[in-house]
Amino acid sequence: MTIQVPENTDLLSSNLYRSKSKQVGEGRMVDLIRANAELRQQISRRVRAEQVLLETKRRLRRLLAFSPIVIYSSQPSGDYGITFVSESIFKLGYEPQQFLENSWFWQQCVHPDDLQQVLAELSRLNEQGQRLFEYRFLHQAGHYCWIQDQRKLIRDETGNPIETIGSWQDITERKQMEQALFQEKELAQITLESIGDAVITTDAAGLIEYLNPMAEQITGWRATQAKGMPLAEVFKTLNETTRQPGENLIERVRSSGRVMGLAYPTLLVARDGTEYAIDNSAAPICDRESRMIGTVIVFRDVTQHHFLARKLAWQAGHDSLTGLVNRRGFEQRLTEAIASAQEPGQQHMLCYLDLDQFKVVNDTCGHMAGDELLRQLAARLQNLVRASDLLARLGGDEFGVILHQCPLEAAKHVANNIQETIRDFPFVWEDKTFAIRASIGLVAITSDSGDLNSVLSAADSACYAAKDSGRDRIHVYQADDRELAQQRGERQWVTRILKALDENRLCLYHQAIVPIVDPTLPSPPAMPMMGHSEILLRMISETGELVPPMAFIPAAERYGLMPALDRWVIRTFFASYSRHVQEHLPPVTPHLYTINLSGASINDEQFLPFLKEQLELHQVSPQTICFEITETAAITNLSRAAQLINELKALGCYFALDDFGSGMSSFAYLKNLPVDYLKIDGNFVKDIVSDPIDSAMVDCINRIGHVIGIRTIAEFVENEVILAKLLELGVDFAQGYGISQPRALRL
Repeated sequence: MTIQVPENTDLLSSNLYRSKSKQVGEGRMVDLIRANAELRQQISRRVRAEQVLLETKRRLRRLLAFSPIVIYSSQPSGDYGITFVSESIFKLGYEPQQFLENSWFWQQCVHPDDLQQVLAELSRLNEQGQRLFEYRFLHQAGHYCWIQDQRKLIRDETGNPIETIGSWQDITERKQMEQALFQEKELAQITLESIGDAVITTDAAGLIEYLNPMAEQITGWRATQAKGMPLAEVFKTLNETTRQPGENLIERVRSSGRVMGLAYPTLLVARDGTEYAIDNSAAPICDRESRMIGTVIVFRDVTQHHFLARKLAWQAGHDSLTGLVNRRGFEQRLTEAIASAQEPGQQHMLCYLDLDQFKVVNDTCGHMAGDELLRQLAARLQNLVRASDLLARLGGDEFGVILHQCPLEAAKHVANNIQETIRDFPFVWEDKTFAIRASIGLVAITSDSGDLNSVLSAADSACYAAKDSGRDRIHVYQADDRELAQQRGERQWVTRILKALDENRLCLYHQAIVPIVDPTLPSPPAMPMMGHSEILLRMISETGELVPPMAFIPAAERYGLMPALDRWVIRTFFASYSRHVQEHLPPVTPHLYTINLSGASINDEQFLPFLKEQLELHQVSPQTICFEITETAAITNLSRAAQLINELKALGCYFALDDFGSGMSSFAYLKNLPVDYLKIDGNFVKDIVSDPIDSAMVDCINRIGHVIGIRTIAEFVENEVILAKLLELGVDFAQGYGISQPRALRL
């Protein structure tokens, strides 16, 4: 209650003074004046106090109105109705009066799913005196927000509850952040539990805090068991090479402050002693101030990959059939030996051997027998070399031995032992027994030996020299060996031929084969007297010069390149066939194009499918193609040659037998070779005028050919005199520089 103080306090004092002075006298007047002064002071203090109180109340009201927290009071029991709520309730969209007029209103704002929990919390308030809980609260705008409700029970002097003081704080943003963090944590947890990598985290001291399931699986430790243990007791590593304990990853990470891994192949020793090959890395976990507060170690089990890698590495350097080092591994070791031979007093020997009867075993009994022969022989040869030496299978039936720190005489002794062991090894397959032999080339590896290719070339040459000397021989390489120099030159041609194929530096020529027989003379009626063109192969050198065939064909024949050259000729000529025919011949003129085939192509089972494919692809008429093989190739592969000739003639092609007379072992095989033309060896033709024996030979071949029904072609016809003699003998066709020189075939 506010006390009203009269404005004219001096008048009041004057009246009182006159009244009292009449009643009590002057003595009492002094006391009254003092009392009046005190009264005025009390009234003034009270007025100031009320003003301070009023300002405090206003300040408190402002604070409550703008506070982020809603302050309220409620009944301590029953419906817990609100008795006071601060004006800050407007932050939730409400007016205080809405809560004061309806005691149940606040419960209507609680989310229905949370109401029972809230009431349960309030029931505990009487027991504990204070509660803090969270629930969803309906905003006036219609959406729910999260609030934190904190209540304290107020009791009187006797301990009876009289009121509840509480606060509501909107924590929606915090809950959203918590939810987002929870989801991120859940995602991280699920990720860590799902990934194939093992993960271990530690605190700053290196004590384990967490293991994911993969880490548990590899280490053998459960996360609950490992928690708090030093990392080194759970993550035990070894250097796979030295078997020494692994480095302390925690210390390395702490000192470097960055991601670290163990540089050497690492093994992890699990709790049960199992060893796993692992890839691993460790990284620091830092706070916002970049202080290291822990470490994360990530690793994975690569045992299977490690095994496969070692297996592949072994396979890459070893022969799968014999288990010996293969050519690749051999060349690596040979390169090392060549390098060491540059040091004073160092000399090694290379022993290169080739089996002499291996093809016989393969052709007679099949490849399974050949494989078994190589396995058994490899096991025997392995016992003849020292631990410091290296025995390798270089491919096919070829073996190599590097004899470290071995003089020539000792190497000869080893080579002799190898030969004797092979001679004493009768290979038995089913009911057949084979005597195996080997040709061996020996090469000294010294400071003058040159590079890897030089040493291998010398060894290969020495081995071939041993074969050419009658097989089952040992040939020691000499730098001035003529025979080896010739073979080495041929091997150089191999590289040039392959390079010419890659760079398309081959070309085709053609040379005419003309009919010369007198039409009045009798001749095989079934064979047409059509003109021929022999397709010839040439090479263009690296400098653009034309290389004659005899410069590179022998090397191609010796080193197995003829099938590739034959296919190039067929593919290239057939591709230009139609244009060439249209440009050079009238449509009604019959003509044959003769293509040479090597003995290697005759034995190639894939050659016939290739030829059929090319004929169909380029729409080449088989009746215009004649294939030519040498007499030597035909005799060497008689059954296969007869089969191929019959198959090609069934397509409509013709066949010619080249260089006939050079073999002359017998004419009998001609009955089994259904050829259409015999090309008489030019060595007989070129001297036919001056040498009666050559003339007789040509006459004999021509007569026998005509008896069998085969037309004849004379090669090396260099002049008119030779041509006249051939016409006299009744030879059907002539070919040579006296008839027509080879000309480039325009492709």
